[in-house]
Amino acid sequence: MSASLPIAVVGAGAWGTALAALLAKKGHTVTMWSYEPEIAESINQRHQNPYLSDVSLPEELRAETELALAVRGASVVLSASPSQFVRPVMAEAAGNLAHGALIVSASKGIELGSLLCMDKVLDGVLSQAHMQRFCALSGPSFAKEVAAASPTAVVVAGRTEEAAEQAQDIFQTSYFRVYTNTDVAGVELGGALKNVMALAAGITVGLGYGHNTMAALITRGLAEMTRLGVAMGSEAATFSGLAGMGDLVLTCTGALSRNRTVGLRLGQGESLAEILADMTAVAEGVKTAAAVHELAARHGVEMPIVEQVYQIVNEDKNPADALKALMLRDPKPEDWK
Repeated sequence: MSASLPIAVVGAGAWGTALAALLAKKGHTVTMWSYEPEIAESINQRHQNPYLSDVSLPEELRAETELALAVRGASVVLSASPSQFVRPVMAEAAGNLAHGALIVSASKGIELGSLLCMDKVLDGVLSQAHMQRFCALSGPSFAKEVAAASPTAVVVAGRTEEAAEQAQDIFQTSYFRVYTNTDVAGVELGGALKNVMALAAGITVGLGYGHNTMAALITRGLAEMTRLGVAMGSEAATFSGLAGMGDLVLTCTGALSRNRTVGLRLGQGESLAEILADMTAVAEGVKTAAAVHELAARHGVEMPIVEQVYQIVNEDKNPADALKALMLRDPKPEDWK
């Protein structure tokens, strides 16, 4: 077990809070940064976070609204902001990071415009010394279940084996099992791409279809994820592991999935604007769909499920018509290449 360390968690959403609570319970000194003052106050005064309701947080867990104060002196900095905000938030934090701090990213998404995953985003704002100690944490893990100590397995991919093993030691508990990997790009892509497939999964449920449809969606979705990952230099095997298949199954089938919920409501006929208007948490797949659509075109990779999700989300295509278009594609051999 790792010695007690000062740890900063940048981002006070459900996932950042669940990981912060895990680390605090393990004996680390954890300070969270919250953009919203009312969330910081709730964590400090009531030991609760509305983004993770019904969970009592450790009294030792503290929240801070000044980013510099939250990260200063931390041996480990966990970046857990929504993916579209990671660049500006971590750019602001950069000047206050301790020399030699371990940087761990837990955000799952692709930045619009640059089409970069979080490791490449942070490459542009953090020093190379910090990026040599960069890791990405991903895998099938609903925040609410981690906070409830449900047995969970995840993967941490590091730019070096040493960094990955250090992160493994810091995060692993009796209910949170951490495996290591060195395919950072594959682990990050898996965590981002599965959110688009979760939208598709929710849409099929909203349309009234059952297990046959879901099994087909998950299997062919994994094929698309793997094709793009390999085209972008990742290892195919990574997508058969926790960051790929594991997270895909969880997010497509679990009722706690925000992306699946958005898809479900789209399939039931609600507009995207209506759905997003009454959501407080971020469904990463909505913006990721546009980024993945562009990446597929850039790399010449066929991703028919992504194409239909993109058209539903960005062009108001009727979900039933999108599913029909997928089913009526030209017959072909089953091919993962």
